[in-house]
Amino acid sequence: MFSLFIAVKMAESRVHTQFKLTSEDYVEAVGEEVTLPCHLSPDTSAVATTIRWFKETECIYLYKNGQVTERSGYEGRVSLITQELERGNVSLRLRAYRESDRGVYICQVIHGEQKEEAAVCLWDRGGKCSITPVMFLTI
Repeated sequence: MFSLFIAVKMAESRVHTQFKLTSEDYVEAVGEEVTLPCHLSPDTSAVATTIRWFKETECIYLYKNGQVTERSGYEGRVSLITQELERGNVSLRLRAYRESDRGVYICQVIHGEQKEEAAVCLWDRGGKCSITPVMFLTI
């Protein structure tokens, strides 16, 4: 009976929900607020994950263990839609849009050993944006 209990516990510890990140390639900034879409697929709660948003290679937003850190210049301008985390929505809301906000953003979600990334390009009318591969160092 004891060995059966251990086998069941070991099987449970190997169960891990795999997810992918989905996003749009391009988002056009219209107005003062823009949402950079990013979602876990299949719908998986992101509450217990680490979520990082990068602009180019700079981390501008970090969500970890319910705590939030925002990079200088983005304080009070960036946020997740926290009530949507349970459904896997890890989109970044950017307020008080500025021309300097244009560029490539990377959403990174880490859960256990799994790390997924998705890129979205933010541009405004007449602007151009190209997504190029970016390599990250594990922090």
